[in-house]
Amino acid sequence: MAFIEVEDLVKHYGSERAVDGVSFTVDEGEIFGILGPNGAGKTTTVECLEGLRTRDSGRVSVTGLDPERDGAELKQVLGIQLQESRLPDRLRVGEALDLYASFYKRPADTDRLIESLGLGGKRKTPFAKLSGGQQQRLSIALALVGNPRIAVLDELTTGLDPQARRDTWDLIEQVRDSGVTIILVTHFMDEAERLCDRLAVIDSGKVVALDTPAGLTARAGDEQRVRFRPSAPFADALLLDLPEVAEVTRTGPQMVVTGRGNLLQAVTSVLARNHIVAADLRVEQVSLEDAFVALTGKPLDN
Repeated sequence: MAFIEVEDLVKHYGSERAVDGVSFTVDEGEIFGILGPNGAGKTTTVECLEGLRTRDSGRVSVTGLDPERDGAELKQVLGIQLQESRLPDRLRVGEALDLYASFYKRPADTDRLIESLGLGGKRKTPFAKLSGGQQQRLSIALALVGNPRIAVLDELTTGLDPQARRDTWDLIEQVRDSGVTIILVTHFMDEAERLCDRLAVIDSGKVVALDTPAGLTARAGDEQRVRFRPSAPFADALLLDLPEVAEVTRTGPQMVVTGRGNLLQAVTSVLARNHIVAADLRVEQVSLEDAFVALTGKPLDN
């Protein structure tokens, strides 16, 4: 039996089928991502897994426990960071952790948890006085205070500035390295690509792909793009005659060459022979976003 199993999960809201036969498994010790646009059914899926919503049909097993039948026992092994988890403004960091710790049979040492999550010196700080990144660190601390085997993190970095997001990513990797299995719900491509061992791509309530980030990217093909600003004008045919080149486009002074194989070397070699310098040269491989578009037929709106 897998560590976590979701099989043919279905959930309706009235006539709307928000989750439509979702199936996946999660291995112990991995960061498993659930990726998709807003409204795709990601949060409903994990809420059924957490026991916060009753499924209409299907099977869910978390470490052998059924969230609906074994809710009290499940709460002792599952830590949850909700998509909306704002605390009272005047509640202090230490008070919040001590309160949450009281819900568990074998809670973590809150002082050690505060230090390990970079909140040292903030025990007496009210929630409203924390920065966005510090509030997210507290959310993670509250999810871990029960010494869970699994942590579910739902849209953890939404609203954070780029540096705070990267700091939070480092923190998530540290949590996984401590032995906690993580389910990460996100609509950020770079977050999924950086953190996740495997991904379930959900669109319109269905799993449209399940693979590693690299495996999903490979499905979109091996196309490459070389962008540069040429030092002198030249005809597109100079590059289109190369077997590696499929397309040449121009946007103002910038050129974009699309192709496969050893595209960069082919392009730079022919430019050099014609005494043309490629300024601001950049190579772009197929991305996870390209794979998402190929799988769903639409871009992911961040």
